[in-house]
Formats: sequence, C-alpha cells, structure tokens
Amino acid sequence: MKDCCTPKGKSYDLAVIGAGSAGFSAAITAAEAGARVALIGHGTIGGTCVNIGCVPSKALIRAVESLHHARAASRFDGLEAEARITDWAATVAQKQALVEELRGAKYADVLSRYEGIDYIEGRARFDADGQLTVDGDVFPAARMIIATGSRPHVPRIPGIEAVETLDSTSALEMTALPASMLVLGAGYIGVELAQIFARAGVAVTLVSRRGVLPEAEPEVSRALEGYLEDEGIRLARVEGYESVSQDADGVHLQVTGAEPLRAERLLLATGRVPNSDDLNLAAAGIAVDARGGIGVDALMRTANERVWAAGDVTGRDQFVYMAAYGAKLAARNAVAGEERAYDNSLMPWVVFSDPQVAGVGLSEAQAQAEGHEVVTSVLPLDAVPRALAARDTRGLIKLVAEAGTKRLLGAQILAPEGADSIQTAAMALRAGLTYEELGDTIMPYLTTVEGLKLAAQTFEKDVAALSCCAG
Repeated sequence: MKDCCTPKGKSYDLAVIGAGSAGFSAAITAAEAGARVALIGHGTIGGTCVNIGCVPSKALIRAVESLHHARAASRFDGLEAEARITDWAATVAQKQALVEELRGAKYADVLSRYEGIDYIEGRARFDADGQLTVDGDVFPAARMIIATGSRPHVPRIPGIEAVETLDSTSALEMTALPASMLVLGAGYIGVELAQIFARAGVAVTLVSRRGVLPEAEPEVSRALEGYLEDEGIRLARVEGYESVSQDADGVHLQVTGAEPLRAERLLLATGRVPNSDDLNLAAAGIAVDARGGIGVDALMRTANERVWAAGDVTGRDQFVYMAAYGAKLAARNAVAGEERAYDNSLMPWVVFSDPQVAGVGLSEAQAQAEGHEVVTSVLPLDAVPRALAARDTRGLIKLVAEAGTKRLLGAQILAPEGADSIQTAAMALRAGLTYEELGDTIMPYLTTVEGLKLAAQTFEKDVAALSCCAG
C-alpha cells in the first residue's frame, strides 16, 4: 500500500472518499482512464462487504448449513447423520481468517498495481467554505466521488441506549453462542442471521412489523415463513415496539398489544444508514434525503457539479455489486466526461436463506403499479425434477409477464439452489423474451434452472402432463 499521507504540492484529478467496494471501483476505473486519483480511507480498508458483511455472513451460513444437511439426511431412506458444534470460537476464527485473506488479496494488495492511485489514510469532510479537507487540511482535487458506505440502523425504541445490543457486525464476531436471541427485523439481513444462529442451536425469535421479506412476492414470503418455523424459529409479527430493557435475565422487549418478548440477547437487523452525517455536506451544497442518503441524478452526480456519489451512501440498492457498478459509472462520468446512466431495472438480488430467495425485474404488484396488465405463473418446486431427486421440494418459482405481449417482466425463485439460477432469468428479461420463448429454451435436465423453463410453460400448459424432457 502507498504512503498514508498527502503528497505535498500534489493535486489530483479525482478524490475518492471511502475505501470500500465502491471506492475501489471508482479509483481503479478513474486510474485506468488516465486520471491521478487519491483514494481516501478512514479505518479498516475494504468496506462493509469483505470485512463485516457479505464474506463473514456467507462463510457462517455455509458452516451451519453443514449442520442442517446432517439433520436432514434421513429424508433419504437408509441414511442417518449427525453433526454438532464442538468449538464455535474456532469456526468464527476461520471465518475471520478468510476475511483478512480477502481484504489483502482484493483490496490492500491491489493498490500497488495502479501507479495512478495514492492511498491516503485520514478523515475527509467539507469545511465551512465547501472545500474538501482531510484531517483538517484542504485537499487538492478537481472532482470528488463520495463512497463512504453505510452502518447498521439503530431503531428509536425507548430504553435501547441502555441495552447491550448486537448488530450484523458484532453478532458475527461472537465467540460464544447465547442460549436465546431476539432478532429485530425480518428483511434479508434479519432472515440470514436468524437462520445462522438457529441452526447453531440458539433459540431464535424473529420479530418484525411487516413479516418475513416484505418486499418479496407474497407467495415467496409466506412459504419462507413456514420453512423458518419448521426449523424452530419463532416468528413474532408485532404492531410496534413500546420499550426495551435489560436485566440479569436478559433483554425484555415490550411490544404493542402483546406479551413482552424475552431472550438472552437482542440483535438489531432493522436496515442500514448511509454514512453521510459527518461529512458536512450542506456546506458543499450536497442534499440528502430523510435517511441521510445522498441525492444523485441518473449520472451519479450530486447537487454540487464537482461531486458524485455511489454505493450505500446514496441509500439505494445496497448490494456490493451495485455499489461497484454505480461507482464505475460515476468515475467515467467524472473524469472522462461521459454520460453513463445508472440502470437498476434488471438488478438481480439474492437472500442467502435456505431455501435461497432471488429475484429480478418487477414483482406482480410493481408491474400493476406501473400500469401493466399482467399474467403470472407460480410453479411449486415439487414440479421440478431436480428437487424431487434431491428430496427437497421446499420452494417455488413465480414469473410475471405482460398479458398481451407475453413479454417477461419479472421473476422470483425460492429454492435451495435458487441463487445460481436467477441470472438466467435476468438475461431472459434483458433479451426481451416472452414466456413462450423462455419455455422453448433448451435447458439441462435435473438442474434447478430447468424450473424456469417449466414455470414459463406453466402459463399455458399443465407441466404435470409432460414427460421428463418434453418441450
């Protein structure tokens, strides 16, 4: 890694504030375009995904998945298996070793390959005159990209300041498992973490006001709720949160119109907040929304013509690949004078629950809200040969299409291996395929992705009447 201090007398074409996925994407893109770039980081390099988000959570999801597979082995006649945790601290340490390895390989060690990038360690913010500073000193840069990411949201519940809560960061660092846990929030973070700890032997109550994955198709949400309950996760749908307290017995959460919920620990999974509040953005003429997300136009430019923003700090599409995508566009627009517009209309997304949830395009409700007359197809996974052979038919596939043209508008998959199939749906939508064309596509037998073909055929056929490979 390069010098941590600002080179005296040196000015930059671009200063990138934030050294996470978006920041690295912006810096590398700008350097490849010939710009002199300062990448300004504060704290651990690499940002959320590699350090405290995607990598550690998915590593532990895979670890406890082994426990589940052993417990589920009896679905095959003549098989029995057992698995148990012998040293959770060792599991967490192995996860952390992977984090550190990837942080070095994909972030710290990458910088030396780019002569046009200087890494600057320091706290960046705008001064009263709207000039960029690093540790209080004015920093020379013609243009800037803000990519400071986000942090876990703490809900406003009376008493919460006095409770020793967990969040998505600290929960994945625990070396000892509690006996019981309340997980507050049933979005993708809450669902993933609840299942990790439930499979590790913790008595988990998943608490929410809108149910499990409220933005997913209702058929998907309802089915996943049932599968989580089957694994012993208690689901508590509440109207609101009155107060929370902690004593020697644990945490007590008083909810509206119901008995208090109690557990040893409370994990907050109520979303994330953009890291924009310590930048003095108003002095630079940069607007934020009610949650602190930096406002940008389609070209990723803020209200300040010299400043762009990308990634979680904009408050939208909080996925690492979308952060990198938006940052790349911002960099090209900032240093190369291009006008590349951000397009998330075909953004695939995944929840790494088990079964996995994945989607792309419009849901049925979204398509109707946009004025489309729609038709839908819902295929249960017990109609997919791959699921039958695996003796695991948890899940379904839902496709949304325009009624007149039969053009596909969206897809959601709930399946044990669903995440690896959603890109096929994304490509189908990008190509403008109709459900007839998707149904005619050749797909390999005994794969999960074949379910997309069968779901497409279900619009007009009863697939139960077809032979195994009938087109």
